[in-house]
Amino acid sequence: MKKGFLALVMLLTISTVLSGCYGGGGDEESSTDSKDSGEVKQEIVVNAMTEPPAIDPALATDTTSGWILDHIFEGLYTRDKEGNPVLGAAKDVKVSEDGKTYTFTLREDAKWSDGSQVTAEDFEYAWKRVLNPETGSAFAFYMYYIKGAEAYNKGNGSVEDVGINAVNDTTFEVQLNSPLGYFDSLLTLWTFYPVQKEAVEANENWSAEADTFVSNGPFKMSEWKHDSYVVIEKNDEYYDKDVVNLEKVTFELVNQATTYYQMFKTGELDLVMTLPTDVIATERENPEYKEVPYYGTYMYMFNVDKEPFTNKKVRKAFAMAINREALTKNVTLGGETPAYAMVPPGANTPNGDFRENGGPQFEEKTEDAKKLLEEGMEEEGWDTLPEVTLMYNTSENHKKVAEAVQEMIKKNLGVSIQLGNQEWGTYLETTKQHNFQMARMGWIGIFLDPVVNLDYYLGDSPNNRTGWVNEEFDSIMAKSKVEQDQEKRYEMLHEAEKILLDDMPFMPVYFYKNNYLVNTQFEDIVYYVNRYPNLKWASKSAE
Repeated sequence: MKKGFLALVMLLTISTVLSGCYGGGGDEESSTDSKDSGEVKQEIVVNAMTEPPAIDPALATDTTSGWILDHIFEGLYTRDKEGNPVLGAAKDVKVSEDGKTYTFTLREDAKWSDGSQVTAEDFEYAWKRVLNPETGSAFAFYMYYIKGAEAYNKGNGSVEDVGINAVNDTTFEVQLNSPLGYFDSLLTLWTFYPVQKEAVEANENWSAEADTFVSNGPFKMSEWKHDSYVVIEKNDEYYDKDVVNLEKVTFELVNQATTYYQMFKTGELDLVMTLPTDVIATERENPEYKEVPYYGTYMYMFNVDKEPFTNKKVRKAFAMAINREALTKNVTLGGETPAYAMVPPGANTPNGDFRENGGPQFEEKTEDAKKLLEEGMEEEGWDTLPEVTLMYNTSENHKKVAEAVQEMIKKNLGVSIQLGNQEWGTYLETTKQHNFQMARMGWIGIFLDPVVNLDYYLGDSPNNRTGWVNEEFDSIMAKSKVEQDQEKRYEMLHEAEKILLDDMPFMPVYFYKNNYLVNTQFEDIVYYVNRYPNLKWASKSAE
């Protein structure tokens, strides 16, 4: 995903890690009563770092938007504290003998935040809205497992042929092209969340402001001051509201690492992530410090349609010319590990971890990199390399990494590159329009399987911003999705990854690890390996 798909996913980011003071939004009337009674006010203030581009299940592709969506919506499946998929808005599911038809029965007490019933028609409407070509959902391809979904989304089929059907108010039927062992995990992605048909059709901008927002999760949106903060509050219409302890969550949108770090230190924030690199060594001894694996890859995309990255050897030369060990030990400092492939550690297979089995897909060799650069320039007839600008989304930590990469490429290849940055929302649009040569991106897997990482570079994936298309890669990925023998499926995915890294439309930099500072008064915050912290069960204790 982005950290962008994705993520899935800080994307999903990463996408993801992208001023002001605490906005103090929301209703404060309860604070006096709680202080007078001596009770601890069940509120938390966290930093989401950047304005979420789209808090809409059909349109979100980044981990910032996804973080909020995961708290205010719930799909047919949700996740327990361990991250396992469990039934959510559905109370029962029956799977046909051939594994291709799922029949869900919705909970009678599944309600929208306005008190109305969540129906099977809401799910059918939401999913078909994702697939509707006019919606322009970049994550529609996650539904291609469904019968007729790909044809409809690509304008080659009819919506009537899509295997999504509300049988009645509480019965929802889904037909797949073939059995899919991870369908339950897939359905925890926000793309599969329901939306209220009435709210969406009444206002096409329903998700842009808090006062028109309707959702069905443990929290509901109560305030959104753009570029400043988002406030969500406990949803009393949620069927499992008794497990929700927090009355209010405020997502501050402070992008400057030194600023949000100081805000944590002064008590204005209860949770921050992506610490300034120069404080990590000191904070590791702090009981408030937390370091968590994160199933994603930090990388620089190459635009294969813009010189000089039209040449494969030039792309490889750049990828081989940086020292990832030095970057992770001396620059990022957050426990990240050097990346020499696309799929991060954490995806288990019948033969062990996918990354461990696959090994590195290339080596850092300065002399070989120089030689490849020279060969690529000779092939193109270039006496000097076309000027290169490396783009990143505005963030102090991204800047430090980019500056280090800039220095390494200068030292090891003799090439001077320029740096440029943009605010996250603008940056996503710029890269979507392929208006870059080399650009930072992060991709987080929506669940722990290599397919979600490799899908990023499918030729027809709207998340693939490189312009790279490889028919052999696409063919192998397609075959892997219908292969029922798991060992063969993973073999196919290893083969696909080798093709990807041989053509090198991107350069992997490191595999993520998230670092946090968290107020120790808070308990039961859940740290999934592929999402930002989940606050559904969190509570605040007395000091």
